[in-house]
Amino acid sequence: MILTKTPFRVSFAGGGSDLPEFYRRSGGAVLSSTIDKAMYIALHPYFHDKIRIKYSRTEDVASVSEIEHPLVRECLNLVGIERGMEIASFADVPAGTGMGSSSAFTVGLLHALYVRSGANPSAHELASAACEIELERVAAPIGKQDQYAAAYGGLNFICFEKNGNVEVHPVKCSAKTRTDLSARLMLFYIGQERPAASILTEQARNMGDREEFRSVEQMVELAKDLRVALEKTNLDSFGDILEQGWRLKRGLASGISNDVVETNYSLAREAGAGGGKLLGAGAGGFLLLICEPEKQRQVREALAGLREMPFTLTMEGSQVVHNDGRNGQAVRSIAQDRVGNLT
Repeated sequence: MILTKTPFRVSFAGGGSDLPEFYRRSGGAVLSSTIDKAMYIALHPYFHDKIRIKYSRTEDVASVSEIEHPLVRECLNLVGIERGMEIASFADVPAGTGMGSSSAFTVGLLHALYVRSGANPSAHELASAACEIELERVAAPIGKQDQYAAAYGGLNFICFEKNGNVEVHPVKCSAKTRTDLSARLMLFYIGQERPAASILTEQARNMGDREEFRSVEQMVELAKDLRVALEKTNLDSFGDILEQGWRLKRGLASGISNDVVETNYSLAREAGAGGGKLLGAGAGGFLLLICEPEKQRQVREALAGLREMPFTLTMEGSQVVHNDGRNGQAVRSIAQDRVGNLT
């Protein structure tokens, strides 16, 4: 049995600039961090000479070509694994809530499949393969930030070059700064999950509009500002930058915000939150807020109708947490490799 753990992420600034319709013209950048909520993928030998896949439903098929789940089918096609396997997925957070669950699923599944085949992929290899699966083979109208966030882990400034290359730069701030930032961040579940595809398709189409393209350019500048603020331990400007980014994001496509989101966001600001944004493409999911610890009680009271999800920022990317395969190879986690390179 092989079990992988792949983190979800929260994106702070620059979202939308990872869409090819933008970065091919201007180059993009986002600032995001992984959190202590994850996607788990388990591979286990299947008694029958078939493939069984368990997610929100169960598929039991005789060949890869019969698999209906597009991400599973294309991951198996890419790695080249056939029958005699059972695949199951588990997640700490529901899909469609703006935390990159689809890409975490893809990265985690690829990681498990590669390990099963005897390989030990790097974070870059995993993220690149996940992008090939989602953007090319499945043709999902999404960007590239989630795959790299999930594979690498940590608090990163991720750059998207015009030629399609991606560079991941860990934000050079102290552990104390990350801890203090975690203590100021709050997540509240709005609900109203909605697939990102429809909003992102409209957003990509709108990149032909000069004003909306300029808005994303400004969001990239905010990501750069946020990087500088963190590296200078200036957390006081974090809320203002989130607020500016949220104002810009709301104008990129219809359906990004709604009355429920706006009402709760206003209540949070009035209660003392310094700024915030809706995670992911929009419409629902989680509302991210930054708030001084001494004001968080008032924010919780103001948003008493919403469910809060405590969380912390993490440094670990996708990792193998269990492997009792018969090949006997020692598998080092990507998180171990990355931490070793940083220390």
